[in-house]
Amino acid sequence: MEFSLDTIISIVTLLVGGGSLGGILVWRYTRRKAAAEAEQAENTATKEVQDVYQQLIADVKADRNEQRTYIEELKSDRQHLRQERDELRDRIDKTDETVRDLQREVARNGRMVEGMRPFICGRIGCEDRKPVIISADGEVKTKKASRKKTDEPKDIEPLDMKDM
Repeated sequence: MEFSLDTIISIVTLLVGGGSLGGILVWRYTRRKAAAEAEQAENTATKEVQDVYQQLIADVKADRNEQRTYIEELKSDRQHLRQERDELRDRIDKTDETVRDLQREVARNGRMVEGMRPFICGRIGCEDRKPVIISADGEVKTKKASRKKTDEPKDIEPLDMKDM
C-alpha cells in the first residue's frame, strides 16, 4: 500500500487543518462554558453568603433590641429597689429615734418613781404625806399641800416596798 504524495498531503492537511481548527474551537467553547458555569456558581455562592450575612445582621439587631429592653427593665427594677431601700432606711431611722425617745422616757419615769419611793404611804388619809413636784431630771421639790381630811380609816397597813 503505497500512499501517494497527494494522499499524504490530504491526510496531513485534514489532520492539521481541520482537526486543529476544530480542536481550538471546541477548546474555546469548553473554556467559555466552564467560565460561565464557574461565574454562575460564584454568583450563587455569593448570593447565599449575602443572604446568610443579612440574616445574621437581622438576628444581631433583634438580640441587641432584646438586650436593650432587658437592660431598661433592669434599670427600672434597680431604681425601684433603691427607692424601697431608701424608704426602709428612713423607716428604720424613725423607728430608732422613737426607741431612743421611749428609752429616755422610761429612764425619766424610772427616776421619778425612785424619787417618789420615800413618800409612798399605805394609809390613805396619812397626814405625813408631802406633795412634791418631780422634774424630768428626777429633781424633787416640795409643794405646799392643800389636802382635805377624809373620814377614811387610818389603820390600813402600809404597802410593802418589795411589791412595787
